[in-house]
Amino acid sequence: MGFLALEQSVWTRLQEETRPIVLYGMGDGADKILDRFEALGIAASGVFASDEFVRGHSFRGFQVQKLSEIVERFGQDLVIVIAFASQRAEVLAKMYDLDARFDVVAPDVPVVQGPVFDEAFVHAHQDEMERALDCMADEQSRRVFLDTVRFKLSGKLRYMRASETDKAEIFRAVLHPTDEEHFADLGAYNGDTIRELLSYTGGAFASITALEPDRRNFRKLSAFAEQSLSGAVELVQAGAWSEDTVLRFSDQAGRQSRVAARGRETQMRALDSVLGGRICTYLKMDVEGAEREAIQGAAQTIRQYRPKLNIAAYHQSADFFELPLLIHDLCPDYRLYLRHHPYVPAWDTNLYAVCP
Repeated sequence: MGFLALEQSVWTRLQEETRPIVLYGMGDGADKILDRFEALGIAASGVFASDEFVRGHSFRGFQVQKLSEIVERFGQDLVIVIAFASQRAEVLAKMYDLDARFDVVAPDVPVVQGPVFDEAFVHAHQDEMERALDCMADEQSRRVFLDTVRFKLSGKLRYMRASETDKAEIFRAVLHPTDEEHFADLGAYNGDTIRELLSYTGGAFASITALEPDRRNFRKLSAFAEQSLSGAVELVQAGAWSEDTVLRFSDQAGRQSRVAARGRETQMRALDSVLGGRICTYLKMDVEGAEREAIQGAAQTIRQYRPKLNIAAYHQSADFFELPLLIHDLCPDYRLYLRHHPYVPAWDTNLYAVCP
């Protein structure tokens, strides 16, 4: 398949744009987009936020305005660039309403520093993408894969909306969690994905092993476990990695704490080392861009026990095709599924895998 024929890159399109380009949102995502604009010679004309967040402040030299003020200044014929991420239903509704009224794009910038998904990136990875697409187990996975390419290239919201599904679909149709799961949770945060799994098993489980490196998140995870879990539970304050080591870690007390050049020295563990040969039947990874290393550190467990897999596949531009290929190489028996759950941009795009 000629992936480059699917859509024009949003970056190329914005370079050619003659209308005013305004950003919706502030923060890390907007910083990344404006940095990219500067590198490509794209001129932004303004920044706006939802009315309740406009307090006369500025961002990157722009006074943050309301949408009504932006329209009064530039008119309706403009391009709106969504520059933040959300999965909240009320925020997504605002984004979709804007998309119905204006020319809206949401450029894809990786969560973790790395190459941007553009024409050059697609050209460089065409063969890998073809192989990964061929590995997908069902038509919905292939649809998600192609819509992910289209969205990452174009920034058009309709592609993610076209193929998104609720998480209940994959849990009920593919994963089929039971009350006998030996659950390993890498990037356990505050226990949210433990709660998610147990909601499908009536709260029952065989064992839980959870790794979380952020010290504040770990306190919340420990409090949750003490209040809500009983039985074989092991909590480890460490990040998931390919080996047991110590690395610097950006300790942000949120979902985006990660290995970084600067930060707190933090214990990292390979799951194979933590389990020491113990059984794992369900393995979840959401480790902010360290999924490759976490897979390497769990290779023995994956080969031996063939656990059900639930792996975040959106932190780096190549995740949605490189991670399936890694799992396929480890264990060709796995059936690989790709799903996107409601989120703008293409976050919460996950790889799921089960062995027959």
